[in-house]
Amino acid sequence: MAGDGRRVNGRRIRAAVGPVAESPPAAGGTVGAVSLRPEALRGAPGGLPTAGQVNYRLARDAVVRSFQKGRLSRLDVCDAHPDLVRAARGVGEATSERCPICEDTNVVLVSYAFGPGLPASGRCVTGEAELRRVARGAAGDLACYVVEVCPECRWNHLAHTIVVSGQRRRAQA
Repeated sequence: MAGDGRRVNGRRIRAAVGPVAESPPAAGGTVGAVSLRPEALRGAPGGLPTAGQVNYRLARDAVVRSFQKGRLSRLDVCDAHPDLVRAARGVGEATSERCPICEDTNVVLVSYAFGPGLPASGRCVTGEAELRRVARGAAGDLACYVVEVCPECRWNHLAHTIVVSGQRRRAQA
């Protein structure tokens, strides 16, 4: 739907599908085509070849505030799947951050990777070294999801997602 002429904050925008980077506003106040696909997020620095990262802290804080104000019950927010709680207890990465719901236990980070050559249910990744091994053998990009979990009250929320470039794909490029 390129060039549909919608306005956002007083500027006319064009939407695009595919790997297109945002172009600066033109003299007429138009913002160029923008893609939200992983291919458009290339170039982030770091130890792993990442294509982009999304942090969900604002969404998490909104859920916590809704719980604290009584808009959400404990049953609404403490609903982690038993397999996620098992992974948190078994291979999760401990943090020093208290659970925002029960405030008794520290939350644990559990990471999953999805991509070509991995099971459809994803693969639980225990650390950066294992993520490197998985990425090295991947034929394409991996989508990694880091979930914070309270093993006691079963609070869980997506902390952030990372797109990691597969080693084989970069070698082909």
